[in-house]
Order: sequence, then structure tokens, then C-alpha cells
Amino acid sequence: MPVIEKPTPLSSEWIDPPGFPEALNLHIKRHGESYYQLHKALVHTGEKFTSSTLKSWLAGKRSPGSADSLLILARIEGRYRLPAGYFKAKLPHSRRVSQLAGIDGISKAEQRRLAWHLPDDFAERSRREQAEILDWIRTVVISGATDYRRYQAKAMRDRYGVRFPALTGRRAQAVRNQPANDGLEVAAEAGRGGPDAPPQLLAEMRELIRFKTATLTDVGFQRSGVWGGETTAQKIEHFGLMFGALAASPKGAVAGLGVPLGQLSFALLIFPRVWDWYVQWREQRRGFFTLWEADMLRNAMAMVRSETGWIRQHPELANRLAPIAGLVSEDDVAVAKSDWGGACERLHVHVLTRVKEVERVARVHRDPFEPILPILEAPSPVAEYLKIAEEVLKHRPDARRHPRAAAEVTRSYLILRLGLHLGLRQKNLRQLMVCPKAQQSRTERQLETLKRGELRWSDRDQGWEVLVPSAAFKNAHSSFFSGKPFRLVLPDLGGLYDHIDMYLRQDRALLLNGADDPGTFFVKSAKATSRDAAYDQNTFYEAWRLITQRYGVFNPYTGRGAIRGLLPHGPHNVRDVLATHILKQTGSYEQASYGIQDTPDTVAKHYGRFLPQDKSAMAAQVLNRVWEAA
Repeated sequence: MPVIEKPTPLSSEWIDPPGFPEALNLHIKRHGESYYQLHKALVHTGEKFTSSTLKSWLAGKRSPGSADSLLILARIEGRYRLPAGYFKAKLPHSRRVSQLAGIDGISKAEQRRLAWHLPDDFAERSRREQAEILDWIRTVVISGATDYRRYQAKAMRDRYGVRFPALTGRRAQAVRNQPANDGLEVAAEAGRGGPDAPPQLLAEMRELIRFKTATLTDVGFQRSGVWGGETTAQKIEHFGLMFGALAASPKGAVAGLGVPLGQLSFALLIFPRVWDWYVQWREQRRGFFTLWEADMLRNAMAMVRSETGWIRQHPELANRLAPIAGLVSEDDVAVAKSDWGGACERLHVHVLTRVKEVERVARVHRDPFEPILPILEAPSPVAEYLKIAEEVLKHRPDARRHPRAAAEVTRSYLILRLGLHLGLRQKNLRQLMVCPKAQQSRTERQLETLKRGELRWSDRDQGWEVLVPSAAFKNAHSSFFSGKPFRLVLPDLGGLYDHIDMYLRQDRALLLNGADDPGTFFVKSAKATSRDAAYDQNTFYEAWRLITQRYGVFNPYTGRGAIRGLLPHGPHNVRDVLATHILKQTGSYEQASYGIQDTPDTVAKHYGRFLPQDKSAMAAQVLNRVWEAA
């Protein structure tokens, strides 16, 4: 058949389908053509675009993503007299990785992070414009554009902490040909999180954790306070960072001390010069002291405290001491071995003084309000934050063509919605169990034993109910709870129940993908390389941050994103949003504390951004009523 430049449609009316394959099929049939005829009319001599590619588009097996494919789409739109960008608007946004293929210095992992935020015509822009766009994405979206985020990004690149995979459940690193007592000249920065702890240091850390987490202390020992699961993970990380700094090569990017791995021991922490070196090393990296260093020094005080300190009660640790050039002399080792209690007391007195000195000059590095200022400054912060959730739904792909991607979007939407309704800390939100409608829910005692909450259907209230025992909260003994559980029936607003039902009926199983079910409401996307579907502190934080990167931060190059000036942030910021919203509406710190299960003093110190102008505006509303009545 002869090629017609712009064929006449057989029908001028049609119902516009949402998906790309359906829309392409519709308009080819509406113009009485086959995909082979369309290919013949579109492709010029010498071009490599094949008819089989067009066929795969129609079948939904592939989607256009390259610059050549987008050019073909533009020709189809012109041929069928469709608006420019008609087909582009129906494409999934995950097809932009190929636009970065010609740019050097971008790894595949970074390509995947950048791809979502690229405009459709990125490959067609000049090199200068491309560099400008990539710089904006890296600075604002990926790093977060704050001083703290830039510092954190650099720290992530130059990792140094000693890892304890046997205690954290993470995979141990492959064993390299490296002497056991070698420093980190070879292995510094080689592993993603530094080297694995040597056996003797691992044994010490395991014994410390057992001492601080056991229900009953061993006979002859005393302790002050017990660590929970979150505190234990935090202590492992913090001590791992300290030992990693001591072991890192002085010649590497970390510029550590170069202590051989075999010499690392908790016994080293008995020397004041070791602690002075570490806190000053951190100060040089950051540029100033923060309260983090003061808290770490308090850990030292607790470890050597009279009667209850773990190091103080283990004088046999002295057998593992060895001199360290420029830090610990042979005389220091001999004195510590001869009088372990005296060495502990000297450290306790020294650190007590250091804590006061550090606190006097400590500065705040991370402003928790900075990433969400545009939301907190809005008249209704919660309504402003809800725009992110609405933006998420805008980009939900067709579940028939992309069921797993659609399930991930539904999960993102529910993470935001439940976070805003409940105001829970991220630990309580990610550990929230789920009981489907047809099953028997857990009793309050069972949940108290698990120290977790549960989302279940309430026949009495005919709604989805969240029940969290007070024992599951960080501030379980505060006056807010008084020993009673937290209970809230979620409101069925904005189709929330429909999304929960769909998520439990089909989406959650798609995300599990055959992996073991952790029983939590939110589950990770299980993959061939990662079969653990349970979120931990880091993965849940990154999931929330990714949601705000994609759907919250306004992108001037793509027009996507809900809020101008917003920066990526984690789940804890939603508590700031809730507290500030209630403060702006009521002026009451007490009512604001109800929204985040805390006390008015805590809200005043840490959460609510209730500025003088907000207070003045609220007072003016009351005073203005006098003039309105006059």
C-alpha cells in the first residue's frame, strides 16, 4: 500500500486509555494501519529502528526510553495529529537510564539514582545544560543541599568503621590475602563499611552486649541500665566507628591512626589519650565539636564507672594491651596492668572534665527543620505534606502492565498516609504488625511481649485500628501513656481503606515475591539478591527519603515534585510536621504532644516550630474579633 503522510482517521471520537501500549494500539487501529505500515511510514533510510521494536511496544514487553525511540514517538504524534508529548506522558518514568549512557564517570548504580529526575529531552540538550541538570540533581536531590548532608555524603564515600556482621546479621566480607595483624593500608576503604572485626574484638563486643541485654546479670557482676534492641545496634555502630578510625591508614582518605587490626580491643579504651585522639580526630573531620562527641565520652564514663562499669569489672582485658606508637607507651601498659581499678578511675575523672569542655563549645550541625521549612512555614503543614502523597498517586503505573512497580507506589503512599495519621517514631511504624480481616488479631499481652503494635480490623468501630502497647515506645514510662496502650482508628479519608485493602489483597504479596513474611504491614521488595523483606532502621529511612526525593522535591527541569524548596528527609520529620500543625491551629503544646505521643516539654524543645510571628498572628485573630464586632 502507498505511504500516506497523514492518514485520515476512521473515527474522530475515542476513549483515551491510560497506558502507553493501549493508546498506541488504539491510534494505529483508528487510522486503519498495521504496525508494519506505520514503521514503513516513519523510519527513514539508514535508521536502525526495527518493526519488531514497534511490535514489542504494542505488546507491552518494552517501552521507549532512548533518544531515538522518543524521536519515533514524536513522529507518530505528528502523523496521527496528536498533541506533542501525548505518548511521553503515558510512559513509565524508569526508562531514562539510557540517556546517561554517553556520559563518562557515571556508574550504573548512580545512573539508576539519577534517571528518575532527568527530563525527557535530556539526551537532546547541550553538554552544558546536561552538566547543569546533573549538578542540580546531585546537589539538591541526592545530597540534600544542606551542610550536614554534604558532610554526610563525604563520610559515606570514605567509610571506615569496623563491622560486626555476626552481631548485626549482615553478610561478612570476603577474606582477602591480608595478614591478621596488618593495618588497613590495603583494606582501608576497600570494604563498603570497613573491615570485619577480628575474632578477639568480636568476642569482646559479644560479651559486652550479653552483659547489657541479659535479663539477669551474672553472679558477682553489677550493671546500671539495660540495652534494648535499638540501643544495642547503636552502640555496635558507634564503637565500630571508633575502632575503625583507630585502625584506618594514616595515608588514606580517612587519615586514621593505623593501629593493626589484631591490636584492637576494648582494653585500649582505658587510656585518656585514646579518647582525646578520637574526639579531636572527629572535630578535625567535621570542623567543630557536636554533642555526639560528648555522648560518646559519656559511654566511656559508663564503661569504667565504679562497681557497674563493664570494663572495670573485666581486668583480664589488660592482657590484650600492647603499646601503640605515639599514643600508648610500654609504661602506660605496665601501670594499667598493675592497677586496673586506678586506671579506670583516672579515665573517669579525665572524661568527666572533657565532657564539660566539649559541651561548652559544641555546635548543632544538623538543623532538623531545614529540609522541611517550606512545609512548616505553610498555614496548614499537614495539608502541605499531603501534596507529596497525592503526587505519589499521580505516578502510579498501570497495575496490569507493571504490577510490581504499582505495588511499590501503593506502599509509598501508605507509608506517608500512616505516618501522618499516627505520628509514630520510625521504629514503631516499620515494626507495625498486620492482621488481615479474616484472622484473629493478637492480644495486647502478645504485642507487649513482642514490643510491637498491630494494624487490625475493628468490628466494633468498622474501621482499621492501630494498637501499640506502651512498652513498644521509646518513652514508655512518660506521663503520656501511664501504662496504657496507644489506640487509634484510622479515618477512611481520601480512599485510605481502599488502598489498604488493595495493598493487603495483592500488592504486599507481590512485594514479598515468595520471601519469608516478617508479619509487618510494610515489607521491602524482595529480590534475588536480597530475600529479607523486613525493614531495618537504615532501609526504612532510605525508603522514606527516596519517596521525598521522587515525589516531594520540586524539579524545575521536569515539572514533577509537589513542593518547591523542599529537600529530601527521613520519617522523623513527619513528627515535626504534625506538632507544628497542631501548634499553629491551637497554640497548645499539650495538644501538640498528643499528636506525637510525647510530653509538652519535649515538643517545645525538639519538635514544634512555633515562631513568634505564628504566636502573634494567633493572638491577633482573637483581638481582631473586637474590631469586627464594633
